[in-house]
Amino acid sequence: MRFALFAAAAVMSVASMATAVQAERLTDAPLVDAGWLEQHLGNEGLVVLDVRDPVDNVAAYDSAHIPGAISAPYGSSGWRLEIDGVPGQFPGVEATSALIGKLGIGNDDHVVIVPQGTNSSEFGAATRVYWTFKVLGHDAVSILDGGARAWEAAGGEVSAAATVLEPTSFNANFQQHLLATTADVQAALADGTTLVDGRPVAQYRGESKSPVARVAGTIPGAVNIDNGLLYNADSASHISADQVAQLASSVGLGADEANIAFCNTGHWASVVWFGLSEVQGNKNTRMYDGSLAEWTADEARPVANGI
Repeated sequence: MRFALFAAAAVMSVASMATAVQAERLTDAPLVDAGWLEQHLGNEGLVVLDVRDPVDNVAAYDSAHIPGAISAPYGSSGWRLEIDGVPGQFPGVEATSALIGKLGIGNDDHVVIVPQGTNSSEFGAATRVYWTFKVLGHDAVSILDGGARAWEAAGGEVSAAATVLEPTSFNANFQQHLLATTADVQAALADGTTLVDGRPVAQYRGESKSPVARVAGTIPGAVNIDNGLLYNADSASHISADQVAQLASSVGLGADEANIAFCNTGHWASVVWFGLSEVQGNKNTRMYDGSLAEWTADEARPVANGI
């Protein structure tokens, strides 16, 4: 792996929206295990991206991370921004490309994203960043299944030495079809496209709500796949493709049926999107990053309690 310890920042080339030269993928798998990652550490084309946020103001990366991994905490690095009063938004192609380039990730790199692996909600940091790479047209991306928990449980080596890559250019090839807008959701309501609410059941039913949503409830007609069902916190692993298919089938969603996943801010929804699109393989899945924070901001948009 190419890296420089505590490297001084170099002048970054401005990332453009030109069609990117796609990396040669080290694997087509959306999830890799600790054994695979250990075998590939040191590969020139691999970048290990640690997205763990500090817990109680303590950054786990500072004391123990996968050797050579770079750090870009999910909550503070700019992966999501508040835009027009709506939190958790995709920052846009130019801003996100600049972020990735500044981290030293180029179009010829295969990125493996590492969360802590605590639970589904925390694992959502990895799925949201993964979705961001996909939206930018970068398919050479995977997630370490079980995150740092799985790595350490497998006896993987850890390091306290920070790694900083030299900034580079990252050129995006925007994949609009993966990003659903409010207008897309309104169209889905009109044409019957399935909307998948990835929040806990109590929020889906309107029994509780997030502070970012103006009112409790869900988008009318939405089905519910609780994001917590997709990740096994006990074993620190994502559920299988067959298990995802069973969840989809249980709410009447066909294997290749068009659908839009949403939640409150596009975080839990990314867990559902990842399960349906990447693990099960339903490439007709989109994600609404504005989700209920944006949807409920306008009183004219309908809200109902899920069943």
